[in-house]
Amino acid sequence: MSTLEVNKLAPLADNGTVTLGDSGDTITIPSGVTITNNGTQTGFGGSNTPAFHAYRSDSQSVSDSTWTKMQVNVELYDSDGMYDNSTNYRFTPTTAGKYFIYGSTRSTVSLVAHYTAIRKNGSEVVVSHGDGSVGSTFNCQSTIDFNGSSDYVELFVYYQGASNSNQGLSATFFGGYKIIGA
Repeated sequence: MSTLEVNKLAPLADNGTVTLGDSGDTITIPSGVTITNNGTQTGFGGSNTPAFHAYRSDSQSVSDSTWTKMQVNVELYDSDGMYDNSTNYRFTPTTAGKYFIYGSTRSTVSLVAHYTAIRKNGSEVVVSHGDGSVGSTFNCQSTIDFNGSSDYVELFVYYQGASNSNQGLSATFFGGYKIIGA
């Protein structure tokens, strides 16, 4: 093995590119070596996008004993514009992969039961439930596979024991992000 000792690698060509190795080669960076990036990285690492987090801006009326889609209408962030916060209130990522999806609803009246569910393409993926004491919050989350074209998720709530309840303000939220390396 040969050792090349230099302080700086500069490209010979005018395009500013330095290539280390050829296709199929392995470049080993020994344990204990620190890599400092003061420029732009591309082609490694990945990102947790698309990602979004939205919350309900005001109360939403829901009928007793009926599943109701939450109209989570204010985006805190939406990295790739994949969350519809005005019409369908759904997340439809166009990048295939596994995503961590979460949602929360909160009762503002006393109920017999309170359920929060995340649905993928209209079918329930995960649900949380319990008694519906005033101010109770129910969170649900799951890792969900998306095909990158037509799969979508929505947040639903179900109340039992109250008529025309109102959902709690920003305590209702919905979000998700792509999982790197899964």
